[in-house]
Amino acid sequence: MNPSSFFRTASRSAGRLSKIPAASRGYATAFKWEDPLLASELYTEDELAIQETARQYCQERLQPRVLDAYRNENYDRKILEEMGELGLLGASIEGYGCAGVSTVASGLITKEVERVDSGYRSGMSVQSSLAMTAIHEFGTQELKDRLLPELAKGKLAGCFGLTEPNHGSDPGSMETIAREHPTKKGVYLLSGSKTWITNSPISDILIVWAKLQSTGKIRGFVVERSKCPPGTLETPALKNKSALRASITGMIQLDDCPVPVENMFPDVEGLTGPFTCLNSARLGIAFGAMGALEDCIDRARTYALERKQFKGNPLAKYQLIQKKLADAVTDATYGTLAATQVARLKDAGKCTPEMISLVKRQNCDRALANSRTLQEVFGGNAASDEYHIARHVANLFVVQTYEGQSDIHALILGRAITGVQAFV
Repeated sequence: MNPSSFFRTASRSAGRLSKIPAASRGYATAFKWEDPLLASELYTEDELAIQETARQYCQERLQPRVLDAYRNENYDRKILEEMGELGLLGASIEGYGCAGVSTVASGLITKEVERVDSGYRSGMSVQSSLAMTAIHEFGTQELKDRLLPELAKGKLAGCFGLTEPNHGSDPGSMETIAREHPTKKGVYLLSGSKTWITNSPISDILIVWAKLQSTGKIRGFVVERSKCPPGTLETPALKNKSALRASITGMIQLDDCPVPVENMFPDVEGLTGPFTCLNSARLGIAFGAMGALEDCIDRARTYALERKQFKGNPLAKYQLIQKKLADAVTDATYGTLAATQVARLKDAGKCTPEMISLVKRQNCDRALANSRTLQEVFGGNAASDEYHIARHVANLFVVQTYEGQSDIHALILGRAITGVQAFV
């Protein structure tokens, strides 16, 4: 067949296809801007029900509090108990009073919490993915049985002490030390400082990573505030933050704080322990950042439709506005699908740390970039916290920075791609 005959045949076929109803050709009748690629169809009924439970709680109980919390740097400790009552804490852990849901379901919970505020998600994920995961993965059976049920209920609050004043992206250089007690056998004395620790001022259980003075090996310890003598443990709050103001952040200051050897994680040393916990939290962040971005999209879209400029036209009529929304919706859609895929792989035992670095980095970067662009839709009104967009932008800068700043994750990926270590 010569080219002209081919195109005439193709044209006649196209004409016949145009008469077939759209649904019969594999097309739905309407585009859903809130879920453009129907990611919801990838989730089970249980996962969707869990997401709906989380969304209802977040919108009804957290959203009304967030402005006051952000303005006053006031974190309501009762939030952990409320989340515990609904089974939202340590949700992917099996047993110990935890829900034992899929990693996808846990990610969807995280997404709904961060749709309200990254600070609220930070408080929840530190409790769940860092403190509870550390005990579940590395603690003795006695620690699991005694602490996890109360942490799952939110009756106990937990935190995770890795970052130090002089060591953020380089935790292997930590200065916090653990030395054997000179007179009491089976007791370690911990000394050093941790900083930028979410939940530390209210925490009952503090996961602290320290170097053994005798070997230089990094080990994890469960520090129980109620058992620390006066003057050995202080957790001052870090105030006047420019972001994550709805969460509570502080330091951990240890001065020969005694910890029994039974509270040291017995079978893990080096950075394997903290990185295992961080990877769990980073995947949650990949979901959560998409929740924050989706809230920005929703608010910018609503504002653009309602705000009239230039002879009474809604802002949404203008091409520059539509371009901003299209870019943001595209990135939120791709990011959600990517996080879902990695979560499925994690449950199947096929996930690698580099996969998590990829989605944490990309989703946080795109959430930050798009939220900053959508902020422009509001013009000068964006400066008012009642429009919420500036709060998300400020928060997402920190979310892009902590638990592995994006450049660090780029180097993790670069090492995996090339086989060459670029950190040192």
